[in-house]
Amino acid sequence: MGGAFATPTDGLRQAIDKMATQHVAAMQRRLYHRVFGLMALTALVIAVGTAVVRAAAPPAMADGAAFARLGPPEAPVKLFYETMGSGDPLLLIHGFGSSTFTWRRIAPALATTHRVIAVDLKGFGQSDKPLDEHYSIFDQAQLIKQLILEKDLKDLTLIGHSYGGGISLMLALDKDPRLEGRISKLVLLDTIAYPQNIPVAFKMMDMPLMSHLGVRMVPPEMQARVALRLAYFDDSKIGEDTVETYAAPLRTIAGKHAVIQSARQIVPHGLEEISKRYSTITQPTLIAWCDSDKIVPLDIGLELRRNMPTSRLEVIEQCGHMPQEEQPEATLRLIQNFLAR
Repeated sequence: MGGAFATPTDGLRQAIDKMATQHVAAMQRRLYHRVFGLMALTALVIAVGTAVVRAAAPPAMADGAAFARLGPPEAPVKLFYETMGSGDPLLLIHGFGSSTFTWRRIAPALATTHRVIAVDLKGFGQSDKPLDEHYSIFDQAQLIKQLILEKDLKDLTLIGHSYGGGISLMLALDKDPRLEGRISKLVLLDTIAYPQNIPVAFKMMDMPLMSHLGVRMVPPEMQARVALRLAYFDDSKIGEDTVETYAAPLRTIAGKHAVIQSARQIVPHGLEEISKRYSTITQPTLIAWCDSDKIVPLDIGLELRRNMPTSRLEVIEQCGHMPQEEQPEATLRLIQNFLAR
């Protein structure tokens, strides 16, 4: 009897073992698929999360030329800007009647150690020139502030010339908490800063008839040449390409409008009260001034130095109102030494 039952029992055990093995294998496959699925889901979540973070981050400023859409949604303004180099950012803000062109002789060298961003202000260069009256340094400062915030610029040095220097001062005084800690240094070149006597040409802009005759009737090349001779110490340094570049915007109705409106507001209302706050600016500041400036006299620079405790004044010899164009080597050396401190 025992011998008869031995074979079926062994077969049953083999069947049970086989079923157990298959069951374990099936469980292993299910576990593998679950683990693999969980890993894939985790990877997907990470990828999506990263994409969301990247999408939420401010757009990077790639090398080259671009436009930034700024201002209120109902009246947007496109500002043109050029970017080059890498490192802590420098934002170059030109003066009245100028454009990014004014930085051509110092920007490339600055870009060897810094991220250089040169912007055309509203109404100038390749930026929009709307037919409105919002061309004061306050209006311009609001647009530049928006650019700084949208591009998330930090450890930023503002380099402003003349009208652009006035805009830089307004930004340094701006108590908007979103700007706190972003602006680390200032470079002010022959900048407007206090109430002053202005050239006759600017005063004429405030007279409707004279501004019409001056800007709309006089050939653009003549206007540009006269302005550049006033701004340069050495007229022989004024090239024909420079005259043409400064004359070009004056050939359009919008360009003429921007020049007139900006000139009328070149020294804004309330500047005397605002200037009393310069002593509260804490950023290290380089004030560089031409020794023969007929537009914004050196006296303005001396007064600014006295009222800005964290500033230093450097005087550039044989120079009119545009040090970055007329004396680029000396101007560049001063800026580079200041940035290296």
